[in-house]
Amino acid sequence: MVTIKKTMLVCALSAVCAMPVMAQKAAAKKPAVKTPPAPVKVTSVEGITEYKLANGMRVLLFPDQSKQTATVNITYLVGSKFENYGETGMAHLLEHMVFKGTPKHRNVPQELNAHGADFNGTTWLDRTNYYETFTSNDENLNWALDLEADRMVNSFIAKTELDKEFSVVRNEMESGENSPQRVLNERVISTMFLWHNYGKSTIGNRADVEKVPIDRLQAFYHKYYQPDNSVLTIAGKFDQTKTLAAINQKFGTIPKPARVLPANYTVEPTQDGERMVTLRRVGDIQAISAGYHVPSGPHPDTQPLNVLVGLLTDQPSGRLYKNLIESKKATSVGGGDYETADPGVAIFDVDVPKDKSLDEAKEILLNTIEKFSAEKPTAPEVERIRNKQLKNIELALNSSQNVGLNLSEYIAQGDWRLLFYTRDQLKNVTPGDVVRVADKYFKPSNRTLGVFIPTEKPDRAEIPATPDLAAMLKGYTGSQTIAQGEAFDASPANIQKRLVTTKVGGITLNMLTKQTRGESVIATMSFYFGTEAALQNKGLTASLTAAMLNKGTKSKTRQQIQDELDRLKARVGFGGSANNLSVSIEANKTNFPAVLKLVSEILKEATFPGEELEKLKQQRIAAVEQQRSEPTNIAVNELQRYMNPYAKTDPRYVPSIDESIEMTKAVSEGDVKSYYKDFYGASNGYVSIVGDFDAAQAKSLITQEFGSWKSPQAFSRLIPKRKDFAPLIKNIETPDKANAFFFAIQPLQISTKDADYPALLMADYIIGGGALNSRMANRIRQKEGISYGVGSGLSAGYFDQNTGMEQFYAIYAPENASRLDAAFKEEVDKAVKEGFTDQEVAEAKKGYLQSRSVSLAQDNALAGTLNTYAYYGENIAFWQKLDDAVSKLTTAQINAAAKKYYDSSKISIIKAGDFAKKKAAEAK
Repeated sequence: MVTIKKTMLVCALSAVCAMPVMAQKAAAKKPAVKTPPAPVKVTSVEGITEYKLANGMRVLLFPDQSKQTATVNITYLVGSKFENYGETGMAHLLEHMVFKGTPKHRNVPQELNAHGADFNGTTWLDRTNYYETFTSNDENLNWALDLEADRMVNSFIAKTELDKEFSVVRNEMESGENSPQRVLNERVISTMFLWHNYGKSTIGNRADVEKVPIDRLQAFYHKYYQPDNSVLTIAGKFDQTKTLAAINQKFGTIPKPARVLPANYTVEPTQDGERMVTLRRVGDIQAISAGYHVPSGPHPDTQPLNVLVGLLTDQPSGRLYKNLIESKKATSVGGGDYETADPGVAIFDVDVPKDKSLDEAKEILLNTIEKFSAEKPTAPEVERIRNKQLKNIELALNSSQNVGLNLSEYIAQGDWRLLFYTRDQLKNVTPGDVVRVADKYFKPSNRTLGVFIPTEKPDRAEIPATPDLAAMLKGYTGSQTIAQGEAFDASPANIQKRLVTTKVGGITLNMLTKQTRGESVIATMSFYFGTEAALQNKGLTASLTAAMLNKGTKSKTRQQIQDELDRLKARVGFGGSANNLSVSIEANKTNFPAVLKLVSEILKEATFPGEELEKLKQQRIAAVEQQRSEPTNIAVNELQRYMNPYAKTDPRYVPSIDESIEMTKAVSEGDVKSYYKDFYGASNGYVSIVGDFDAAQAKSLITQEFGSWKSPQAFSRLIPKRKDFAPLIKNIETPDKANAFFFAIQPLQISTKDADYPALLMADYIIGGGALNSRMANRIRQKEGISYGVGSGLSAGYFDQNTGMEQFYAIYAPENASRLDAAFKEEVDKAVKEGFTDQEVAEAKKGYLQSRSVSLAQDNALAGTLNTYAYYGENIAFWQKLDDAVSKLTTAQINAAAKKYYDSSKISIIKAGDFAKKKAAEAK
């Protein structure tokens, strides 16, 4: 690509688009009367001198006495990049509107023609510019300066003219739509940029252009068309002293605006894989576009990229030309890189006749670009392209008019001197530079590929507009009446009054009837079976057996089971672990009996089809495979395995990822059927039903369906074990993961029945369990902004103390690891040393107790709690007992518990993340 004259798709307003005089008057902004300070010289490079006016406007003077013409070019630092939601196309639309006149220059097109000016206005990603080239004399120059100064702040941006201009802009938009290659380029670039506005076409979205409110367009104009956001260039034959004085008199009197322009801070994330676009339209030739993210125009890699593009696209020496044109696989090739203020695009285009293979041309294109360094360019080849591009620059520099106009592109990149600076960089490009940038940027993961497939009759899905909701819903009152339910007090005391508990064979049955919205019913079933000796080597089999229950029965297929549940408007779930099976049921009063019978059929007549087991195993293996590189799963698994006290044969053993996969593969259809036959039954079961149902009918059904369903083997609770271990501090590398995970555990000897449990529970709630209002959250998230999610949790069993532990977690950026470590330790040590305040304790107790009230009010949580308590041998009074204990706690008791149990030196910590990336960045 030629550095000075870029091949860009700019939206231009042609000189032939002259419009009639504006009939509407608008109040002009009065210039300040006070004489502005003299312009200040800033710098000078190769005959161009920069000045700055007091209002922030910059001026470039480029005198050329050999010309008989002068060019006035004003560049505004606003393009499509600056448009917000609903504003696409606004910068370009303004380009049209400023030709509609000002109070002083009411017919701009007529004036331009009267002065014999060559003129235009163009809009691009980072800038908009307007220029006039005319015969050099004082009258013409003063007129052009006055025109641009006046329409900078006094243009008619009027509704009447906007309404008329829509059709003109729409016509320009539609003219671009006629070119499949141009549309394909737009699709490729929009797919490349997921966040940055370079992905939006400068012409804009049709709806935005046609529906933009006039006040919003005016606000955009007044925000960006100001002296401190513009650069005025004068090139050609003129008197510098007189011209600078005229500029200061016309532009310097415009007040500097009070507003501060917001910074553009959006950065497009690194593309992490190939992207593909297919375009189907009526057309006569196939086309391919391949786009790659490249650095901004000022970046040192841009000139080597320019040479690389030349080596690929030059005719007849370019590799793409030789591989595609000379081989007759395509009819044209082209390419270029957009030198923009922010990282931009290099794009290559190929036209392929309909009778040629699009796939073959695509393969040649990609191999030529992405395997460029396999055949390194020679020094003469690089010199040829470099000389050609330098020649074009030197020839362009011979025309002050061309320089004056093309300076807009470098102004948009950040500094007009880049014109000369990048030229000098180009002179030094070596073959090694070219190979380096080819390998760095032209790689598959950075590619977005687009193909245009000519289609005689495109078949598209036209999406209708959102209907008028007010009209559509007028008078609508719904189609059915839903039972509203009763106002139920979900306090432990009231629950106990309503609760009916009875024995049905080996099942403890809890029933709580109440009127519910929609006559809903929730039921939870838990069945326990087996002993530690009998369950050896069967941990994973137990889980797979439970998951296979709904895959078929003696009379129903998997699909028929699902269809029946849908007909009954019910949801049923099955889950299992080493020695238990859980069933969850959600239904309504009318269908609940039928749902219970269906669940009974599934539990007692499951067939465990082999093909369904294989599908389930593949799903499980895929899910485990996904955990290999995930920091959260890696950290949790690593620490759980370190603490694991069980042999590999024990059903509670924590396997590694590889072990889990192998264990899953090893489970056979026969294993599942044997486990089911050897263990399943209701000899040790718990069923809790909550909601709107007939209790007598439910008890009868439970008795009928499960009362005589006996477990083949005896059940005994698995006694948890504990092992002693030294605290572990370990970092695990998880490459290419933006987020790291912090996981920590301190083992504790405590159970939920212990006297210290309520106090330790509240200590945990204050330090990390209380969501955003915990100490960990306040320090690590709210104050220091290290983590989005941070917290803690106290875990304890009912029957013994061996499973007690305090867990801590946080997600964070790897570069914040040391900050997180310090904050975490400080907060734990502070809780031990200083304790908690009376205010913290009061707020924590109130919040915790209210959260428990909310939990009991949820029928599914209540049913689960009733089942769990029944297994413990407790009733709902056990819930109230904890509430009462918490409410009576003193600050001293909670502080004593924290001091007794917390010890940062006994906490094991696993951190998983891409820490090496941080170290590599620091090394650079």
